[in-house]
This record gives sequence, structure tokens and C-alpha cells, in this order.
Amino acid sequence: MERKQVLSYADRAELPKIHPLASKLLKIMEEKQSNLCVSADVTSSKELLQLAESLGPKICMLKTHCDILKDFTPEFIQKLQAVADEHNFLIFEDRKFADIGNTVKQQYEGGVFQIASWSHIVNAHAVPGPGVVKGLGAVGKPLGRGCLLIAQMSSQGSLATGEYTKAVVKMAEEHSDFVIGFICNSKTIEKPEFIHMTPGVQIQAGGKVHVDLLLVRCGRPARIYCFFVHQVSCFMYAGM
Repeated sequence: MERKQVLSYADRAELPKIHPLASKLLKIMEEKQSNLCVSADVTSSKELLQLAESLGPKICMLKTHCDILKDFTPEFIQKLQAVADEHNFLIFEDRKFADIGNTVKQQYEGGVFQIASWSHIVNAHAVPGPGVVKGLGAVGKPLGRGCLLIAQMSSQGSLATGEYTKAVVKMAEEHSDFVIGFICNSKTIEKPEFIHMTPGVQIQAGGKVHVDLLLVRCGRPARIYCFFVHQVSCFMYAGM
């Protein structure tokens, strides 16, 4: 049986139909030889900037939760963007938008956080239907931003399985001018233009490291960079 050709990150970055932001991410992954995204679930701007500065050279993406920061300011965002530029990684705000188009549009571009102005990537649930992608895209596409759709979740009892996951994939294909990939537990589609973000390593209380069993079942790379930083809640993998 003929084996499928495995494209390098660099090869995928040059595919004719790939989204420019997905191409940029893959080029970063190739250059840094890293597919790690660190999840910065901290509650102070100082902690987050320290984390970004210390781990920035080793990661391709930093995942944030701006709404849990107790001291969020526009000045903090300027500093975070400067660190991202210095260490060459993308910023991914894990907002998980899940409302009608007009509402997510306002949540994305306005309010206190003005997420679209600084976050390269956001994510969204497909539950509201394609309106959620259209609303986000109306803001994000002119800025060159991208969106990950949540196709699967690792939480126990998740309903994001089966036919729902298939519907998410279909929605992504229909809006590939803004959707660059998926949050998932396993590969959802055999199209190398799409990015798959999957669970990886969790740093638990006391500095203990928990490696998600999905790493084995889904054939993740055996080499894992484990950073023993207590503020880090988890690592994710970009690619597949």
C-alpha cells in the first residue's frame, strides 16, 4: 500500500490555498523547530509577561485568557506584542466565542479588551452556526487574523464528538478565508492547509507534570519540552 507523503512545516506553509496566518505559523514552527503553544492561565500582567519572556524562544504560540487578568491595560498589550515580535511567536486569545454574529463581532472588536487589535488568533464554538464565523470574520479578515473552530474537547463528557465534529469541519471548509484550523483531540481532516491544536502537557500544583494520554494514542512527537514553571497550566501542540 502506498504511503502518504508527509509534508514538512515549510512545505505546508507554501501550499497555494493556505491561509496567510496559517502559513506564518508554520514558518515559525519550521524556523524554531517547535510546535509548542504554552497556555498562560495566570491572573497578573507581570506574571504573563515574565512567562512570555522566558518561554518565548521555545514556543510558536502563546495562549492567553485576557478576561482573568486582574490588571489588564492597553500598556500591557503593547508590552506583550513587543515580546511576541522579539521572540517570534503568535498570540492566541482563548476566548471561545459562542454567540450570534452581531454579538461576537462587538465582543471581538470592542469592549475593554479589543481582542482583534492584538490577538493573531481566536477560537469559537460552532454551536451558533456559521453566523459566529461570519461575525468574527467581518472584524478579523481585514486585519489578517484567523480563527480556530472547536471540533473536539478533552473534558470528560464533552458533546463535541461524532456528527457535531463533522459539522464543524464542514463549516471550516466553507469559511477557510478566516478559519485556519481546529481545537481537537485528533486529526479531523486530511487537508494540510488546516492547523490542528491538541492537548499536550499539563503542569499541576506543586510542579508535577502530567502528559495527556492522547499524546500516545494520537502519535504525537516523542520529544516534549517540559518547562517546570508553576504558573503554566498546560502545553498544546500545533500542527498535524
